[in-house]
Amino acid sequence: MISTDHRKEHATREARTRAYVLHPDIRNSHRPRRAPELALEEAVALAAALPHLTVVGSEVVRISKVQPGTLFGSGRIAELKTIFQRDGIELVLVDGPLSPIQQRNLEREWGLKILDRTGLILEIFADRARTREGVLQVELAALSYQRTRLVRAWTHLERQRGGLGFVGGPGETQKEADRRAIDEEVVKIRRQLEKVVKTRELHRAARRKVPFPVVALVGYTNAGKSTLFNRLTGAEVLARDMLFATLDPTMRGVELPTGHRVILSDTVGFISDLPPQLVAAFRATLEEVLEADLILHVRDIAHPETEEQAQDVRDILDSLGVGADVPVIEVWNKIDLLAPPLREALAGQDGRKPGVFAVSALTGAGMDPLLSAIADELERGREETVLELPFADGRRRAWLHEHVSILGEDQTRSGYRITIRWTPRQKAEFERL
Repeated sequence: MISTDHRKEHATREARTRAYVLHPDIRNSHRPRRAPELALEEAVALAAALPHLTVVGSEVVRISKVQPGTLFGSGRIAELKTIFQRDGIELVLVDGPLSPIQQRNLEREWGLKILDRTGLILEIFADRARTREGVLQVELAALSYQRTRLVRAWTHLERQRGGLGFVGGPGETQKEADRRAIDEEVVKIRRQLEKVVKTRELHRAARRKVPFPVVALVGYTNAGKSTLFNRLTGAEVLARDMLFATLDPTMRGVELPTGHRVILSDTVGFISDLPPQLVAAFRATLEEVLEADLILHVRDIAHPETEEQAQDVRDILDSLGVGADVPVIEVWNKIDLLAPPLREALAGQDGRKPGVFAVSALTGAGMDPLLSAIADELERGREETVLELPFADGRRRAWLHEHVSILGEDQTRSGYRITIRWTPRQKAEFERL
């Protein structure tokens, strides 16, 4: 007799959408860096991150000249259509940007649903969001994306008649009505997000009053950030060999070898060509990085394009406004996947660059030197000082209480004598007030 669980599993497999992944390799493109075969591999991994998809096939499509209306040439479109019909493909994933016109025309040519890279990443984020803030951020990004895609709904965009009868004016198109409905929903979600962001700001303000520095983990998706987070904190954040396994940020306390405690923050993973809608929507979450006293840039050092991935992360940090005043430690993770001679060279002091630490979050190798480096970096430049503020300077006094560690405060005849401990970054911010 077949069990109920087995029937459900079988039904789930049967219900999966059969997908085919295409990576356009555009000759003479200004888009840099990535080897097309490795880019295709990443796109297939992205598709595999959605539980309801089965990737039936994939290929790199060489393009010598981009066709404005369809991206691909007519001959290649016909060849691919034959493959899709033969293999029963229901969804085509194009690993790159598609204009609304290109997406509409390809759907017409192939008679299939098409998703470009942005649409696929939005689907993954929608599947992974768990917190209220995460869900709202994904909805906002999806609506912003959908607003540009209304041209796809070609079957119902005929002009609607206005007025009460035939004498009415020309009315408005369905597309305009859809766009207005989306705009209204965007306004509604932004209002809800504002409330969530205010709550997050209150949490940040509370953390500033506690003398615990914040250390943020950043890195390319699947670099092992969550595994490292679990290793350092003893938490049980989902950590799997999957792109975007975790989405919502998590924070935990960690005790350093010096006995001091820090707050470790695990953020969403980055990826090349991260949709601008997502960067904008998740800005409130990513701003945890801006609040950090130290950033750990986690890299998958065993990946063949680790340098390109690292540059993508740096580009996104720059776009967020993370300045040079925030120290960064590079964590070269997954050394357990390297050949023994290279692993031993990286793990030894002679094989490391300054500010770089080779570790395996999976096995725990290299954790002690990393923790010592975190403690040293947080202490470097942090100084204790005494400030004299007049009674009238309430704004700067309030800033100190909100942002730095107050060791003591006394009233004098003319104002306040405040003993503080702060970083060079906090000192520079105070001096700008």
